[in-house]
This record gives sequence, structure tokens and C-alpha cells, in this order.
Amino acid sequence: MTETLRPRRSALYLPASNPKALAKARTLDADVVILDLEDAVAPEAKAEARAAAVAAVAEGGFGRRELVVRANALSTAWGADDLAAIAAAGPEAVLVPKIDGPQDIAVYDRALASAPVHTRLWVMIETCAVVPRLDEVAACAGSTRLAGFVLGTNDLAKEMRARLTAARTPFLPILTAAVCAARAHGLVVFDGVCNEFRNLAAFRAEAQQGLEFGFDGKTLIHPDQIPPCNAVFSPSAEEVAWAEAVVAAFGLPENAGKGAIKVDGKMVELLHLDQARRVLAIAAAVA
Repeated sequence: MTETLRPRRSALYLPASNPKALAKARTLDADVVILDLEDAVAPEAKAEARAAAVAAVAEGGFGRRELVVRANALSTAWGADDLAAIAAAGPEAVLVPKIDGPQDIAVYDRALASAPVHTRLWVMIETCAVVPRLDEVAACAGSTRLAGFVLGTNDLAKEMRARLTAARTPFLPILTAAVCAARAHGLVVFDGVCNEFRNLAAFRAEAQQGLEFGFDGKTLIHPDQIPPCNAVFSPSAEEVAWAEAVVAAFGLPENAGKGAIKVDGKMVELLHLDQARRVLAIAAAVA
């Protein structure tokens, strides 16, 4: 699996201060586990949570799951110690909150200078200031560890004084802009959390909306959200069948060198071949 084709359908936040949650994370079907040192941890438990996250990274046992640690911002009393400890531990990524522009990417990149090469930088998109600078921020991927965007719609709603309804109408332009910036510069991009962890029908509808926008996956706040999230962001049987038909058709000798052909009565182009190959790669990785 390449970096871009690794399944990242579901990314579950877990408080690093909770030993039971850390143990359970190794058994869950989430593609990404985010050990949280920020929002989910009380101030008096920050140091303990940091030590627990470092120990969890060292112990391993997460299997195919991608292990990420969310740090506190460098502007807080805990941020510098978080970044130093995470850099030494070397998870697959560190997630940092509340960036406002490219200058923040440079600061966090320097803070992770001693981390292993495989440790990537993911950033929360959750401030009003960053919204008009999304492409500038994403472009930092060419010269830094930056590799991912994670939408923080709850914090955005707070800053904007907007209503976070089921339709998410005030945020739709931001979701589009974030996906476009991420795609332009090769970043993975995750939709924000859905606060409805008991109403799985509402969650599934929001996850489907995120899929339609082009997100790679969605961040989660409860393990019960994992199965519907994985189902939404996995290629369907119909999509796999279509992809197989497109790849097979372009592979026929009579179609060699053609830029457009007919498949099942529809015109498809080389761009559809690229899409079909991606669907099959994701389906194989998920399987």
C-alpha cells in the first residue's frame, strides 16, 4: 500500500490518559487511532497522558492501525513537552491543533526535527484565520513533514458563532476548500467528528456527506461509529465491479492507446481508468 492508497476510513480519538481505552484501541477495527493529549485530557492529567501515549507507541501492538498522537498547541504550557516526547517516540504522525497559517507549519516542523523520517505532521483545520490560507498551508507539504488535514468543525463552529446542524450548511464551502487544497498538494484529509454517537443513522448520513465531498475518512469520538464509518468509506460491490470492468476493457488489445472507450454502454476516459485502479487498490487493502 502506498501512502496515498492506505485505507484511512475511520480515525478514532481516544484519551491517552485512559488505560482501558488504550488497551481497547488495539482490538478495534479503526484504520487510525489518535491518542489524544489535548481536548480529551484534563489539565492535571496532561503529563500522565503524555507518558502513557509515549509508552503505548513504544509497546506497539496496534497492528495495521495507523498510530497518531494529538499534541497540545505549542502556545500552551504543555505543547513543547508534548512535541519533544512525541518526536522521541516516533509514531506514524503527530496531530497539532489550531494552526493559523504556513508560519505555524514551519514552527511545528522544526519542533519535530529530531523525529524519525516516518513521523508525519497532521494539522487541525479549526480556526477562522486558516480558512483563507488553506492552499498556502497545504503547499508546505513540499518542504516539511506536513501530510494531513483534519477538520475540526466543533471549534470552527465556536469561532464562527455558527450553528452546527445536521446539514452543516455554514461549513460546506470550508469542507470543499479543505479537500481541494489537500488534493492539490497530496495530503490525506479527514472530515470532522459527528457529535451524534448514539444516533448512528444521523452519523451515517454525515459520513456519507463527507464521502461525497471527497474526504479520505472521518474522525470519530466513539467506537460504535467505526462500523458505519468503515462501511461508508469502503468501495461498494457495485463500485468494485465497475472498476474491474473499466480496467479489463482498457486492457483489451483493441483498446490499446485509446483515450476513450465504451464500457457497458457508457463512454469512459483515461481519468476513469485512474479512478478505477484506485478503487481496486483501496478495496484490496481493506480486504
